[in-house]
Amino acid sequence: MRTFLGDLLRHLQRYMLAGPLLVTWLVFSWVFETLAHAGLPLVHIFGSIDNPWLESLFAVLLTLIVLYAVGRVTSEVVGRQAFNLFEATLERLPVVAKVYTSVRQLLETMMTKKDTGQRVVLVDFPIEGQKSVGFLTRTLTDAETGRELAAVLLPNAINPTSAFLQILPVERVTETDLTMEQAMSMLMTGGAVAPEAIRFTQPVGTAK
Repeated sequence: MRTFLGDLLRHLQRYMLAGPLLVTWLVFSWVFETLAHAGLPLVHIFGSIDNPWLESLFAVLLTLIVLYAVGRVTSEVVGRQAFNLFEATLERLPVVAKVYTSVRQLLETMMTKKDTGQRVVLVDFPIEGQKSVGFLTRTLTDAETGRELAAVLLPNAINPTSAFLQILPVERVTETDLTMEQAMSMLMTGGAVAPEAIRFTQPVGTAK
């Protein structure tokens, strides 16, 4: 009985769980649900729809239309000035300013290509010997010892909007040759889309 169940689980894992179709569906479902949730208030303004599926679809369409309209408006001079005014207003709000500024700085840091240092790294997480893909956002200094530290953001696979922030010594960070696009592809697909080789071992001279 155990052999049969084991063979069945391995068969499902090989042909379904590890298949690109399931991964694509999970990513698509997450994006669809996020857009639908954002657009539901707009749908309720026009009235209620009896069919939940049609309501979600209408919400997604409204969200995409709003995002497109906002993008077009902000691309113009007047729209950019209005956006700057909106940003200035947000920065005056005590709590919102901290969140908005932090997210904006994070996105700017991740999207800016820098010649010094590698932004995509590996760190020992959750335990030593098991490495997670992370983004080196900046370096810090230990106020007591002067030791150089690294701030590394560790996004969760499939849902990279949720992440851990780790502060650790720079020498415990393994730099990689991955691009930002390759790292995001690995995270969004659960590792199904990844390069053939990756730098996993610390270079000589930087061991812990």
